[in-house]
Amino acid sequence: MLVESRRIRDRYRLLEPIGGGAMGTVWRAQDEMLGRTVAIKELLLPHDHDEHRTEEAKNRAMREARIAARLQHSHAITVFAVLEEEDRPWLVMEYLPSKSFAVLVGEEPVSVDDAIRIGAQISSALAGAHRAGIVHRDVKPANILVSEDGTAKITDFGISRAIGDVKLTATGEIAGTPAYLAPEVARGEDADFAADVFSLGATLYAAVEGQSPYGTADNPIALLYKASSGEIEPPTKAERLTPLLLRMLATDPAERPSMDEVEQELRALLSDAEPGESVLAATVPEAEVADVPAAVPTVPATVAVPPPPPPPGEVAAVSPGARKGMIAVGAGAALLCVAVVVAILLVVRQKAPQDNAAPPAASQPPASASVTPSPSASPTPAPSSASTTTPPPTSTPVSPVSATKNAAQALSAYYALLPGNPAEAWKLLTDHFKSSRGQTYDTYTRFWGRYKSVEASNVKEIGANKVTARVLYDGGQGENDTFTMVQVNGVWMIDSQG
Repeated sequence: MLVESRRIRDRYRLLEPIGGGAMGTVWRAQDEMLGRTVAIKELLLPHDHDEHRTEEAKNRAMREARIAARLQHSHAITVFAVLEEEDRPWLVMEYLPSKSFAVLVGEEPVSVDDAIRIGAQISSALAGAHRAGIVHRDVKPANILVSEDGTAKITDFGISRAIGDVKLTATGEIAGTPAYLAPEVARGEDADFAADVFSLGATLYAAVEGQSPYGTADNPIALLYKASSGEIEPPTKAERLTPLLLRMLATDPAERPSMDEVEQELRALLSDAEPGESVLAATVPEAEVADVPAAVPTVPATVAVPPPPPPPGEVAAVSPGARKGMIAVGAGAALLCVAVVVAILLVVRQKAPQDNAAPPAASQPPASASVTPSPSASPTPAPSSASTTTPPPTSTPVSPVSATKNAAQALSAYYALLPGNPAEAWKLLTDHFKSSRGQTYDTYTRFWGRYKSVEASNVKEIGANKVTARVLYDGGQGENDTFTMVQVNGVWMIDSQG
């Protein structure tokens, strides 16, 4: 039968295949009743089992598809209908011209900023699903679609597991890949919300590191063994995303954050990101009120070329009069800020030195990959115009750091200031570090405000101005970091991390 003449339910005309895999074929199709383009997924059922087991697989697929069809979320592909035709399930879905995240990752390296943007969007859909009691069960790069404008959507809620994908079969063969499976799922346990968190973490890890957290293996059985044991290779390129990734990839499901927490932290990291060009230019909207995300099996469409980001600072339709008013207000605000800073400096000069001393405070998780402290060789620059918090005057740092005799002691003293005294800790970051991270005092304090404790242990010098430490965030899983320290006016400061 010619593709052009093939119809489903005398309503949907199949135009061309746009993707496919172990689960079936995805077609671009025309809904002739509503006159719109849709994507239709033709699910393939296993034929290596008896008729009874094949029927069970079909029923599971239909059930999971109907669940997905009830979900609605701006970052999940919508399922319009679930049909049974030619003795197998068909899913009628939203058509999104796009590429899969797997294709994008394969084409060129994904920056940490891009991974955060994609992760923030997908975690919002998964968080909505979890609030509705729905587990995705197969989060991986191939199930994330990215459109031309950078919008990301998750697909295939529950479908892959319903028809037996990604599992060890009775014959010892592996259907699918265990590269993104949570350890407990690889051991045969049922997938739950924590398993989705791990799989999203593994997806973001693969995007920035270029491989699965379990490494690479030609033998899928060996990869499954590593997955079941939870043996991951620590990330080396994830930068400020590292602390969150390590928590998401914790072997114990109880130690992983919830998907709501993942979304919040990714949004915070997104707001801290440096301005600059990105292949995935879309920003993430504010958290959706809808408590149910839509997710559907969909295979990437064939068209999607990442667009250049819009010119920074562009403002839509501002009249000349309004623009003059804005300039006047801005000028007035700038003069007021100058006056305030001068007044503060005069007051500080009149205070006794001990008034500036900051006692060590309860530790707080460093922005290890996100906001690594860096010392400032000169007075801390005023925050950017977007920042609303005025940083403390950057005089030479005071005790306990001023009393440190070496770089290792200085790093320990830095973490002792956090989270209770970010004002003094901020002074121990160099201008080079701040500019390299696009950091302002406002984003710095907001970052540290999210944590309760941080502990730096096994701090030791490994070379000239190089210090290593194991940093533990909120009592969770720790990570090993390397810091470059420099002396400014006799005080050790952090110049880089990683």
